[in-house]
Amino acid sequence: MENKIDLNSEYKKWLADIKSRVRTAQIKAVVQVNTELLNLYWGLGADIIKKQLTSKWGDGLILQLSKDLMKEFPDMKGFSLSNLKYIKQWHLFYCAGGFENHWRKPVDEKTAYNKQSFFR
Repeated sequence: MENKIDLNSEYKKWLADIKSRVRTAQIKAVVQVNTELLNLYWGLGADIIKKQLTSKWGDGLILQLSKDLMKEFPDMKGFSLSNLKYIKQWHLFYCAGGFENHWRKPVDEKTAYNKQSFFR
């Protein structure tokens, strides 16, 4: 008689726990990647504004930056001319409204939901 591990209740509980940990790690990884990208875009918006104010490169700055970044990072989205303009506007919008650090708060601080009920 063959031992059916996949029918064993102890194995099923252990497997469910592993699946849960994998899903949790995946979510944490995505949140961390998104946080780092937001920080990158925030700093990039500030850099663009500063360079446009202090350099003599003129209006071609964002277009040239877009071309160079897309050439260097062809698989990464977010560096098109329109996206760089949006990044600049995003930075200006939050700075003008006095919300520079509001978007940086972690999800746990912004939302008061029970994670268990969220994933049901």
